Amino acid sequence: MDSFVDLMQLIASNVWIYGVTFLLILSILVFVHEWGHFIVARMCGVKVEAFSIGFGKELFGWTDKNGTRWKFALIPLGGYVKMFGDADPTSAQHKEGVEDAEGHVRAFSANERSVAFFAKPVWQRALIVFAGPGINFLFAIILLAILYCSVGKPITPPIASAIEIGGAADIAGIQPHDEILSIDGKPVISFDDVRRTVMLALDTPLNFEVKRDETVMSFTVTPKKMLEEDRFGFSHEKGYLGLIGPANGLDITKIKKVGSVDVAGAPEKARAELNKNMDKVVDIELDRGAESAVIRVKPPKDLNIHLNELESKESNALVLGVRPGDALIQYNPLTGTVQAVVATWDIIRDTLKAIGQMVTGTRSTSELGGIIRIGALAGDMAERGFIALVTFTALLSINLGLINLFPVPMLDGGHLMFYAVEAIKGKPLSERVQEYAFRFGLVVLVTLMVFANLNDILHLIL
Repeated sequence: MDSFVDLMQLIASNVWIYGVTFLLILSILVFVHEWGHFIVARMCGVKVEAFSIGFGKELFGWTDKNGTRWKFALIPLGGYVKMFGDADPTSAQHKEGVEDAEGHVRAFSANERSVAFFAKPVWQRALIVFAGPGINFLFAIILLAILYCSVGKPITPPIASAIEIGGAADIAGIQPHDEILSIDGKPVISFDDVRRTVMLALDTPLNFEVKRDETVMSFTVTPKKMLEEDRFGFSHEKGYLGLIGPANGLDITKIKKVGSVDVAGAPEKARAELNKNMDKVVDIELDRGAESAVIRVKPPKDLNIHLNELESKESNALVLGVRPGDALIQYNPLTGTVQAVVATWDIIRDTLKAIGQMVTGTRSTSELGGIIRIGALAGDMAERGFIALVTFTALLSINLGLINLFPVPMLDGGHLMFYAVEAIKGKPLSERVQEYAFRFGLVVLVTLMVFANLNDILHLIL
């Protein structure tokens, strides 16, 4: 319950950051998704009757010269494109004709039929449906490419700055300053690659290839499966190595021991002991509140010049540097686009792997999050800065596209599944079969939405 109250207070005190950021990002991504359907439909000669951001009662809108009603609706949690001839925005059924003002239905004219979605060849209908998720992927690639080319891509060197004693990395034999070259044969570019791979592996053994000085070595490392809780109270399972990546430094006031020397509560003594151990491997005991942790480090002398003089008055005088932190690498348009494509593919692959783990039971379904969790993350990313917010938007766009491709009736993937059957059979499934399928899909989606949002609430109040 404390987590729920804390989150509500946090959101209430930062409503413009959390609420507005979430709705703005969601509206942009919904617009992009629906615009994909819209633009390809127009290219295929389909008349679009309505383009809506949100559901329910229209708040405001306008009608363009082609007769499309562009509008913003009351419930801003989605959107739709309604095409001519469809009985509803889902394109689950089509009309038998045109209804006049008096309620009489007449058959479609040749011209009207030519611009109706249902009358288009199956390949065009499939292309229009796929365009929504497809443009979500494209939008993410464009966002990331612009970020990498203009600001740069944050790269954390794949180097072990410290090792937690007793952790999986320590047991396997990895040492401070070892550079991770590959995991299970896949090259590692940054420490984020290491973190992401280990988190998804849970407790599956991994083959590490590392470089120590000039020697390449191999280790089999089995992560520890653990449950981690974020600052909002949401928890998720992950693999944990006790492998600490490059960071800005360690707070000396939190150090209890340097080697066998007790320095608790004596930062000047801690500085003196640390100076004796520059460029040497030393075990440091850290105070972590209710418990302590012992980590093995090899602090570089050139990063800790400020510790050489005990009378140092520098603002970082009580920070132990262990390894250089992140670097921003700026790419040209070609390499930046390639990097964006690779990043998008990595997210898709990792997301599918996590979903697969939920299906097989190796990962808990309690990690499925709903509106509360997404809103909290959106606000958190906004507070962290521009790079984090853009990256999160790209991540959400990729997930929106991926989810819509799942073969569930009501989703784009369900439509594509029906079109595949139609292409094979040479005729569409009967409207009755499609109607029952869409009802089933609606039940599945509503159930998943309720389950995901209940997960958020239960995580916070229990």
